[in-house]
Parts: sequence; structure tokens; C-alpha cells
Amino acid sequence: MTTLMVQGTTSDAGKSTLVTALCRWATRQGVAVVPFKPQNMALNSAVTADGGEIGRAQAVQAQAAHLEPHTDMNPVLLKPNSDTGAQVIIHGRAVTSMNAVAYHDYKAIAMQAVLASHERLSAAYPLVMVEGAGSPAEINLRAGDIANMGFAEAVDCPVLLIADINRGGVFAHLVGTLELLSPSEQARVKGFIINRFRGDIALLQPGLDWLEQRTGKPVIGVLPYVMDLHLEAEDGIDQRQTDKAEQVLKVVVPVLPRISNHTDFDPLRLHPQVDLQFVGPGQAIPAADLIILPGSKSVRSDLAYLRANGWDTAISRHLRYGGKVLGICGGLQMLGQQVHDPLGLEGAPGSSAGLALLAFETTLEAEKQLRNVRGRLALEDAEVSGYEIHAGVTSGAALEHAAVHLDDGRCDGAQSADGQVFGTYLHGLFESPAASAALLRWAGLCDVQAVDYHGLRERDIERLADLVEKHLDTELLRRLCGI
Repeated sequence: MTTLMVQGTTSDAGKSTLVTALCRWATRQGVAVVPFKPQNMALNSAVTADGGEIGRAQAVQAQAAHLEPHTDMNPVLLKPNSDTGAQVIIHGRAVTSMNAVAYHDYKAIAMQAVLASHERLSAAYPLVMVEGAGSPAEINLRAGDIANMGFAEAVDCPVLLIADINRGGVFAHLVGTLELLSPSEQARVKGFIINRFRGDIALLQPGLDWLEQRTGKPVIGVLPYVMDLHLEAEDGIDQRQTDKAEQVLKVVVPVLPRISNHTDFDPLRLHPQVDLQFVGPGQAIPAADLIILPGSKSVRSDLAYLRANGWDTAISRHLRYGGKVLGICGGLQMLGQQVHDPLGLEGAPGSSAGLALLAFETTLEAEKQLRNVRGRLALEDAEVSGYEIHAGVTSGAALEHAAVHLDDGRCDGAQSADGQVFGTYLHGLFESPAASAALLRWAGLCDVQAVDYHGLRERDIERLADLVEKHLDTELLRRLCGI
């Protein structure tokens, strides 16, 4: 059994992408590899085969390893519900919410969950490919660390350090990070990988030579900047789009402070007939064919934010002029008449008025609904698959006009009588080609082109593995992976 860990000099240095690439590369070598992230902080999550919740990046890495996602791949998931607090999910299940100070004291318990998951994966797979979180050089977080070097020291594994040259200061990032590690942690770093390079590698070579001489550690390789690589983001919203056709459907998504699972919109970004625009604070909602209210980790506070920006008025005007509105998960709950949080799961206990576009109310309950589902959209009887992650229980007359008929016999969501408003709990519905086409036709797009989102993701995973073969020292990687 071998464990290899990827850590980064900063957030968004490329850790998730590199682990995805290494997982597919290792499978090409005939090695059964499993991805692992000890602790993840993200509002993008996925439902696993064993009915739990993990970070979405680990689900993509599982696909790269030809595996079904499992809760052991990300034993600790933190989902922020305020600037200082988060819901704590252990082995796929929400156990509590706590502020940052309280969680710092809780890390010893969380570490036991991390080590238990790693032990199970190590017993089942010859190679565990681990992703760190943020940077190992955050000295204020070193005590009790479970995400980076604290984990690496606990399981005695080697580490690769990746840095993003596109940010600038790559040599300072690498040398500075190394300097802030303890001697034993420095010894764990077996080499550097520089990410997102553009230009002539010959101009970079003197710096690489200096780095190796200065640190005594090898540069394992330099990965190029890939403009059209589209993998689901762990945190930040990816606003890049593919080239668009002349006639496009204009889709607007208001960006809420606690927006969750915004990866729902990745298939729309990549669709050649969709112009997707994210609208931020202080911005007016422009003319559009479709407004989508996204998922939210704090529905009541995000409702207040929506109103503070005047977006509720813009939505009403949009509907008066014949536009369509779609709500997903928390966005569905906002479409109703009331959102009740009697237990204070997402903030202070209480209730908030919804947008009253559909006749139902939602009550947040302690037990979260987590399931992968299949069914058919009421629109055109189109096949759909997706996943549910929500604590809300919704009831009311509008549900009699369901949005989705699920294969397990349940009905999901609701539609308005005039056909302008559609709400569902299903995340990932645009990943289903038939459902995506039906929704785009409903929103006003004619002659919809079929887009295979899963095929596009698989293509990009293969491209990542090609980059490993071409640009990294694969002989050294084989030794580090025990291949």
C-alpha cells in the first residue's frame, strides 16, 4: 500500500486538478487508485453511493479512478453557513454546526474519522492519492492540522508541492512554503510541480535550476496553462464559456452569498446555445429568457440578500414580460410562500417570507435528505438523473403539479399553472441531455443541440492524464506511487 499526497502553496494552485490527473494516469498504469481528501471546505458537494455527502471535487476524482464516490474519500466536509461558522459533516453525515474556534478544538475528533477512512481505503486499494487543502504554511492553523502536513506526518507519506505560476511569484511561493515547514515536513516534500505556465520553457529553465539548487529538491515538471479545460470547481464560480452560436438563450443566475452546488450550471456554460451570466451584488438583473435561483446553504439569509439587491422586483418584472424562472433546491424553497427554520439550523430560529410564486411552504429539519435519483421531467416526459442534498421538507398545494416524477414513486418540485415557474430539489439536472434539452426548450430555445456533458468531462480527464505523461517526470512518479 502506498499513499502520495499533493499539497499546494495557495488555494486554487491546482491540487484538485492534479489529483484528478494522477488518478487517471495511475489507472492507465493498471493500478487500482482511490482519491482521498482528509478535510474539505466547500459548498459544492456530491451524494455518494453509500448515501452520504462529500466534496464535488472528490466525486470527479472518483470518476478519474473509475470508481463510484464514497464517503471515505472525503471524511470531513465543512460547509460554511456564515463568515465564522460551518456545518460539520463527518463520514458523509452532518453532525453539528460550529464556529471556527470551536472547530479548532474539535479537530482531534475529526482526525480520528480521517485516519479511520484512510485505513479502510489503504486496506482496499494499493494506491491512495491524497489532496491537501489550502496551504501547509498557514502557521496559525498548524496546531492540530488534519488537512495537510498534520495528516502527512500521521500516515508517514511523501508530498508533492504544486504552485500556480500564473499568479506570479512562483519561486517565492515554493521556497517560502518550504521554509515555513518543520524539518521533518520539509523532508516529506519530494518535489515541486509548477502549474499553468505559458510561454517558452527555455526562459523558465534558469529559475528551475536555481530552485533545485536552492532547495535540493527536484522540479518534477511544469504543466501548461490549458485555456479550454473545464472541470467542476471546488469553490470559486467558473464563468468561462465556450464559443456561442448566433442565436442563444440568455440565462441569468443571481450569485447569493451562500450559493451551493453552482456546478449545476457548468453544463450551461459549455452549451453553445446558452449565454450564461452570473449577477453579483449591486448589479441589476439584465433582460433574459430564464432566471435561475441556485441552491443555498442559508436560504433565509440569502432571501434577505436577494431582496436587498432588488432582485425580487426584477424577477417579478421578468415574469410580467413572459420570462421563465427556475429554482433549484434552496432556490426552489425561495419560490414558495414561507421558509421556516424552527431549530435554527441555518442561523437564528424563525421564518422568512418567500417570493410567493408557488403555493407551498418549507420547514428545515435536522435530518438532511441525501440521495441519487432518476426519474422523468414533467416537461416532455424527459429522462433525468440527479441528486438531492437538502434539509427542507416542502408541502403545499403547488406540489400537486409536480416538476419531476421519480422512479422510486415520489414526486419532486412544482410548476406554476401558467408554466412560467418551475422548481425542483434535483441538483445536476442539466447534466442529463434529454432533461437539459427539455428545460431549454421550455425557456424558449428552438432546435436545441444535444451536449454530452459527461462525455466532455471524461474527455478533459483523459487530457489531464496526457499532460502528466508529457510534462511530468513519470519515472519519479512511479517510484513515489510504488508502481
